[in-house]
Amino acid sequence: MDFQSLECIFYDFDGVMTDNRCLVDQNGVEAVFVNRSDGYAISKIHELGIPQIIISTEKNPVVEKRAEKLGIPVIYGVTDKGNTIQAYCSEKGIQASKTLFIGNDLNDLSAFHIVGMRGAPADAEEEILSIADWISDQNGGDGVIRDLYRQIMISLQLDGGETCTKTK
Repeated sequence: MDFQSLECIFYDFDGVMTDNRCLVDQNGVEAVFVNRSDGYAISKIHELGIPQIIISTEKNPVVEKRAEKLGIPVIYGVTDKGNTIQAYCSEKGIQASKTLFIGNDLNDLSAFHIVGMRGAPADAEEEILSIADWISDQNGGDGVIRDLYRQIMISLQLDGGETCTKTK
């Protein structure tokens, strides 16, 4: 994949940042497990100057709280991720052909048809895996974004040090 020209990364939440499971307590409050190494990777990708956005069909506050902690925007309650990405790119002056979307399930297919690069966790649905340009070695929730950061660093031929900056 050509990470040199990457202008933006879009992430699905459930199944990418989580292992697609949800814990519901007796009051109906939902909780998920996330991987802290993904948080580190998101901060390092941010340092490279690559915008990142979570796009989710869920309206759950846990998605918003995670995005807030990561310091990246979230667009949630989305019914068509492809249309959402197209509108976001148009509004921000980003070429959709220079974006990456990482998703795992069938509701991510519309996004896959808009972006220039498609990524998936190792345990994504078969239909997603069959058209992904990059498949992480990790399952959803097990460090997919950390794996992505590693691949970006290799592609950019950077050493992964704390002071790396993206070069054009």
